[in-house]
Amino acid sequence: MAIRSDTTPDFTLERAALDGGARLVAGVDEAGRGPLAGPVVAAAVILDPGHVPAGLNDSKKLSQRARDALFAEILATAEIGVGVADVARIDEMNILQATLWAMTEAIADLEHMPDLALIDGNRCPKLTCPSQPIVKGDAKSMSIAAASIVAKVTRDRIMLALDRKIPQYGFARHKGYGTAFHLEMLKTHGATPHHRSSFAPVRNVLADAAR
Repeated sequence: MAIRSDTTPDFTLERAALDGGARLVAGVDEAGRGPLAGPVVAAAVILDPGHVPAGLNDSKKLSQRARDALFAEILATAEIGVGVADVARIDEMNILQATLWAMTEAIADLEHMPDLALIDGNRCPKLTCPSQPIVKGDAKSMSIAAASIVAKVTRDRIMLALDRKIPQYGFARHKGYGTAFHLEMLKTHGATPHHRSSFAPVRNVLADAAR
């Protein structure tokens, strides 16, 4: 199947599946694989072909204001599921397996099981429905782009809530990513239960504290 060469997602993959007999097609994406703190969040979105929100794109290419507006519109017009892998699961399973687990949970959280799940990336979690990996899927599939927005906004709000509890780490600023400020605060205040001890910068801080 030919896929458009530009970076604007469209409904080509979904339409092909629907024309082939599928009734429901879900896009699946995640947010938060790279940060040193906080969960990894996956989302699954089944768009209504007749009410696809305008302006869907990879969440990383959108402003926070645009993401928030699209998030509200997606919730109002589409079916969504969310899966959250917490820090304990990430440290126990590793980030890749925790991400795949969260994707499975996102699909399970949908009201209806899709006939096909389009998964952002080069591998699929173990699902009870057919799935297809799409490399850079959030730039190709509107459903995956919608899932990227839901996952990103959901995770950002989790980190904002965490910032209100422990503001000294600046989670509202960096959302747990390893910025220079976050690394400085991590060394100054130490690691919290919300930090991923399996990630090297956090592991090093914990090792220094144990000496």
